[in-house]
Amino acid sequence: VAEGEPGEGREPFELPRFWDALGQAFQVTSQEATKLSLAFSRPPLPSAEDCRKLSEDVQNAILAVATVYYWLPKGQGTTLRKMVRDATTEVVEGMIQLTDTILNAPVESLSQEQLISTGGVWEACEQVSNLPRDNQAAVVSALAACLGVVKDAVEEMEHALVEGQDPYGDIMEDEELGFRGNRDTYWSEADRQLLSSCMGLMKASKACLKKVLAAVKAHGKAESPEQIAQLDDLADIANEISPSVDELALSMYPPVNPLAVRLNAAKLSSVLKKVLEIAKTSHVCPPSEEGWVQFLTGAVDHNMNKIKSFTQGQL
Repeated sequence: VAEGEPGEGREPFELPRFWDALGQAFQVTSQEATKLSLAFSRPPLPSAEDCRKLSEDVQNAILAVATVYYWLPKGQGTTLRKMVRDATTEVVEGMIQLTDTILNAPVESLSQEQLISTGGVWEACEQVSNLPRDNQAAVVSALAACLGVVKDAVEEMEHALVEGQDPYGDIMEDEELGFRGNRDTYWSEADRQLLSSCMGLMKASKACLKKVLAAVKAHGKAESPEQIAQLDDLADIANEISPSVDELALSMYPPVNPLAVRLNAAKLSSVLKKVLEIAKTSHVCPPSEEGWVQFLTGAVDHNMNKIKSFTQGQL
């Protein structure tokens, strides 16, 4: 499941039929986990014949889950497939863990581990009801997750800058390192000037994700192969924003190396420009949306140019 590729089926693929089948397969797996767990919850142990029947049923349930997952063609969207694959993998891994727990548990009693593992399978199987139903919903969910991470990073950095003098104030002094010199724990005035433009770039990242997310919600469609592919492209490039924001934030802590900051800012700036470019040329961006694309492109350039001018002397 984790590595395999779907076969492009000969029959016309129907999304509603797929979801019905996947829901049923997950439900059956949940029931089989309960049966297996109950059979081994107290003595006497099931007979050899019962064990064979139980293990066959578990195996069939898991094979059904994997088979239905394989029905979902790539053409329905790689973002959607990844989310369904992750959910499917979790069910399979949950069942493996439950079986291992039963094999290794003492016969006399129902162990805490067995209860937790059984609950784990139930939870994994219930996830099917929360999965996005098409690629537009999948991309909305992926963008919302990216936005959450970037929001946290921006808040954390703002907090550090406002706290002011010592961004490491909450970290106890390390005896081995000895006392850190001024340069290591404080931002100079020049540092702060540079960092304010970096914050501008981080805030532009947040605004960018917010706007793209709203545009996908309002205009995104998953009806044609072209629309589905455009949504995937957006999700793929948006996934690069959060790691790039993190790298920039890390390089902003003292002692500040202006060249490292400039390099990380340039990386983030390039990712943001790509996101805006892909959004602009896709179906999620009708003429009514072009204003913010232009505005944010300008904001990214403006902050990047300031970062370049502050670091020019370092080159």
